[in-house]
Amino acid sequence: MAKKSKIAKNEQRKVVVARWAARRSELKEIIRRPSTSDSERADAQAALQRLPRDASPVRLRNRDAADGRPRGHLRKFGLSRVKMREMAHRGELPGVHKSSW
Repeated sequence: MAKKSKIAKNEQRKVVVARWAARRSELKEIIRRPSTSDSERADAQAALQRLPRDASPVRLRNRDAADGRPRGHLRKFGLSRVKMREMAHRGELPGVHKSSW
């Protein structure tokens, strides 16, 4: 089980990323566009740097939905490898069963 504070901080970061996503994409589009002048590009880069650090999606961490474990995350299930295995053995994941050949 991860610390509650780490889980809460990651959830808060998700909110900040969502709040600033549109503005970040506008600025990044201005920076990428070849027709943008050098001064406009510099202004856009400066504006991008003034945004909150937590507005960057790179700072998010994929965590287990059940207990917040940060490592061994399986995107398909939203669970860590440990929880996924436990739930699969108990039959709580539909369509998942042990393979045999």
